[in-house]
Amino acid sequence: MSAELLINITPQESRAALLENGILQEVLIERTSKRGMVGNIYKGKVSRVLPGMEAAFVDIGLEKAAFLHASDLTTPPVETFTGEVDTLIKRATPKITDILYEGKKLLVQVIKDPLGTKGARLTTYITLPSRFLVLMPDDTTIGVSSKIESTEERDRLRALVTKLREELGYQNGYIVRTAAEGISEETLRQDMAFLRKLWSSIEEAALASSEASLLYSDLPLVLRVLRDMVGEPIERVLIDSRETAHKVREFSEKYIPDLATAIEHYPGERPIFDLHGVEEEIQKSLQRKVPLKSGGYLIVDQTEAMTTIDVNTGGFVGSRNLEETIFRTNLEAAQAIARQLRLRNLGGIIILDFIDMNQSEHRQQVMKTLEKALEKDYAKTYVCDVSPLGLVEMTRKRTRESLEHVLCESCPTCQGRGYLKTAETVCYELFREILRAARQFEAKELLVLASQEVIDMLVDEESDSLLELQEFVSIPIRLQVEVLYTQEQFDVVLL
Repeated sequence: MSAELLINITPQESRAALLENGILQEVLIERTSKRGMVGNIYKGKVSRVLPGMEAAFVDIGLEKAAFLHASDLTTPPVETFTGEVDTLIKRATPKITDILYEGKKLLVQVIKDPLGTKGARLTTYITLPSRFLVLMPDDTTIGVSSKIESTEERDRLRALVTKLREELGYQNGYIVRTAAEGISEETLRQDMAFLRKLWSSIEEAALASSEASLLYSDLPLVLRVLRDMVGEPIERVLIDSRETAHKVREFSEKYIPDLATAIEHYPGERPIFDLHGVEEEIQKSLQRKVPLKSGGYLIVDQTEAMTTIDVNTGGFVGSRNLEETIFRTNLEAAQAIARQLRLRNLGGIIILDFIDMNQSEHRQQVMKTLEKALEKDYAKTYVCDVSPLGLVEMTRKRTRESLEHVLCESCPTCQGRGYLKTAETVCYELFREILRAARQFEAKELLVLASQEVIDMLVDEESDSLLELQEFVSIPIRLQVEVLYTQEQFDVVLL
């Protein structure tokens, strides 16, 4: 499998697209005015404690207070920053009031960007990632990525980190990342020293700051995506900005030398995303309907509470029997669903409605196909078995807003409902409003302002009803088209 990373740079935003065998799998977008906050470390000040929710609101210098739950608190407190900031030791979830109080200052890290009306989600379990390691300053454990399959290699890396930690006098915890597979002791030593130096600078900044403030921000999208593409056999990185390509190559030579030769500047006239069909795929990913090659399709609905994905056979009739047709459609849908989750960056609770299958073997095969397709996903997923109602419940870790939320907003016409009242419904509402106005006020004439569709119906299908109403209220009714009105908007003006 060949993977290619395309990076599009403009002053307003940076976009990265991961292609596998020429097919778009993932899109990451970071706008200059709305840079993601996940991974940022702040010195925060508790503004309010909520005992009933076992949570607190923390001021981190942003417009909205951030949210910190008791389960995301390291405990009990150990004062190490002269009372200004607390470094804490992990234990079981405590009572929030035992640890926090209004005005308390502490170090926090963002684990979820603000979503909609909600503020950022925080934790006091600080983690600092580099290419090969993740430093955990408030922990002492050593973990190794589960994606490193070799038991011998996992044991080697764990022993190496333990040895280096003792040599360098660091008692912090570490997670060994997938990219560390096969690396040398010296490389690991350099990574560990870099992380420790970075953490020391954050501690110093925390001491120097007296108010809620940003102490550390994660790398920009272009560099972050290279660091985090662990385990991906990326053959080529194409960047359409010469200056950015130069910066990325310098970063890669220092931290990811094996990828430096794969970085290229794309000088073409045609936009890089257009050339590889990425723009078209992004537009498709914003639609509810996802066509399958067989003729079937998915319907993706994203709501506040959860995302639902419905599988339909559509025009696929198969060649054998109904059960075989359903099975083949569900198999194809399982792979398409895994891709759509990554591409749209869907998170939280996800309900999959596969077409009902009678044979348990078919259900098992579809589930295996889904789980295997999800293995490529960087986000953590958890899939339940098929429920008695034939639904598959799953979760996918959400840290940033979905592609739809980044690129779109709620429709002002339907207020996010996704549908409009029919012209007929609006006509009947209008009739009731005319009656109401005629009874409450004295007027010589009524002027109805409405959209073209509603006026057309009033002078055509509902003309008899309008005439009867006019005779009933004994007031002339005049109609006028308002081109700026949506189908649901209308006004009854007294003249």
